[in-house]
Amino acid sequence: MSSDKRRSSFYLVISILVAVGIWVYVDLTQGITASKEVYNIPIEFQGEDTTLAERGLMLLADSETTIDLKLEGAKLILAQLDTSKLRVQADLSAVTETGVQTVTCRVIYPEYKFSSRLTATTPTNSFNITIDVGELYSREVEIRCDIQGTVAEGYIAGELQLTPEKLELRGPQEQVDAVSYAKVSLNIEDAVETVDQALPYVLYNEAGEPISGGDIHAVQDEIRVVLPVDVVKELPLEIDFQEYPGLSKSNVSYKIEPESIMVSGEASLLSGVDRLVLDSFDLSQLGGSEVYHYVIQLPEGCANLSGVTRATLTISFIDLTQDTRTATDFQAQNVPEGKTVTILTDELAVRIRGTSADVASVQDGDITVLADLQEISGASGTYTVPAEILINTGANVGVVGTYQVTVTISNSTTEEDPTP
Repeated sequence: MSSDKRRSSFYLVISILVAVGIWVYVDLTQGITASKEVYNIPIEFQGEDTTLAERGLMLLADSETTIDLKLEGAKLILAQLDTSKLRVQADLSAVTETGVQTVTCRVIYPEYKFSSRLTATTPTNSFNITIDVGELYSREVEIRCDIQGTVAEGYIAGELQLTPEKLELRGPQEQVDAVSYAKVSLNIEDAVETVDQALPYVLYNEAGEPISGGDIHAVQDEIRVVLPVDVVKELPLEIDFQEYPGLSKSNVSYKIEPESIMVSGEASLLSGVDRLVLDSFDLSQLGGSEVYHYVIQLPEGCANLSGVTRATLTISFIDLTQDTRTATDFQAQNVPEGKTVTILTDELAVRIRGTSADVASVQDGDITVLADLQEISGASGTYTVPAEILINTGANVGVVGTYQVTVTISNSTTEEDPTP
């Protein structure tokens, strides 16, 4: 077989396949070749809770609420339809009075290609449905919550919150008036965080018997229930002390009343909190025995379960002594280049403080006085400059007060070596 004949045969096969494909496509998408029946499609009533309620009307239980449909169309299009997305709506805007009436439904498809290529019919070949309209009566009833279980150990449940606080019911007066309350059930077993749930409710009569059926409709389908669940902690009350040489926390006797309080709050708020600081206390301001009062400040969003809002601090030094030493060791610091410094002060009375043992261990020769020349580095003459006091022992001793010394600053003179 020549190459031209093989080529012609190939094109012929391709043409046949294309033609068959086009025929199949047209048959599946254009020809009415299949049907499907869908039962009990819920009817959506437009305006039931708005227009109808504003007119003081409502649908009664005798109204038709579902419809059956038969769908016909191209097999491929029909196969693509998800019937769960098929909707049927009835417009109630024209209903203005009570009694049995007829309204028309319309079918809504999920996509335009279905509405343009499918045909819907009903068993009666009519999209009219019958509704029964009665006078609307409304009333609010109490909502109760049945809490089941307990929160986890170390946690506490807060105040229950219900939204809405009361449930509005609509329906025939004799049926609505028979309802005493609505109840939801909330399970909080071992809860460690706030519980927030939307829950269904059950209506009960005065005898505590559940009510079902009838023409009662509620404004809300569910009740939102929020139960705060907080962690409980015992937090000690403490003072942060500002210490100085000779004035240390170990040398004070203090008592805080109460020593601790019980606090509750969200776990995220209290996770890093292990104490409550009342004050940053400066020990240099403490004289004799003193009593201070503080308002207990809680972390934001936490509750004081103990109920105590103020704390008392009683504090005094255990052993604090002051004495005077005579310093004779003087040195200069920050001496300017090219200057000579002479310290004119020979002796300086220095007052020290600390425990009796520490103060007694310091001798006159253990003290060094440093004259600071930083502020007069470029000057010459006689000046009074601040002095720093150093205690050259390991004793925990501090210096009381500030000190100054007198110095003379002069230019340095350099003598040349004689020529040999």
